[in-house]
Amino acid sequence: MIPVALVPEPPEFDEKARRPGLTWLERHPDAKRPRDYWSPFKPALADGFGDRCGYAAMYEPVGTVDHHRSFAEAPALAYAWGNYRFVSQWINASKQALSADEILDPHEVGAGWFELDLPSLVLRVAGGIPPDVRARAEYTLDRLHLRDDVRVIRQRRKWLRLYQRDAIDLDGLREVAPLLADAIERQRR
Repeated sequence: MIPVALVPEPPEFDEKARRPGLTWLERHPDAKRPRDYWSPFKPALADGFGDRCGYAAMYEPVGTVDHHRSFAEAPALAYAWGNYRFVSQWINASKQALSADEILDPHEVGAGWFELDLPSLVLRVAGGIPPDVRARAEYTLDRLHLRDDVRVIRQRRKWLRLYQRDAIDLDGLREVAPLLADAIERQRR
């Protein structure tokens, strides 16, 4: 995970998502899932996340809109722009039944809190993480399968191979897999 700044709300979000969504909620108070009015704004969210998954911190060509606080946990936030994160679908599915307070939010992560190990490509909590969030960070890595799941290791390995073959330079790597770029720079020192 890397720091992600809050993404500005798109100008038409209130008119086309929030207001119709809140109206829908009033008419369907017992709904198990909210009606999707947010998907047309996924490109703006992806842009704000640099087209990277908020958790894996790697390029995500498709992604999904994650409700940081789920509909089950906070139905009133279903149409709140500030509650959305751009993430990989499989990682979003890993969050089911979790309270938002159990895992780190990409918007609360600080610089240098996580680092990749080379050559293993395993993600770990770095020494500079504040002690009061360390346990939640470790849990986030495990629960969301970010540490060493085959899906993230394969992605990291692919980006590393492209870099090693000079198909992408360090600046390009920083754009698509910034934690890997950091690991390569640390290894060079």
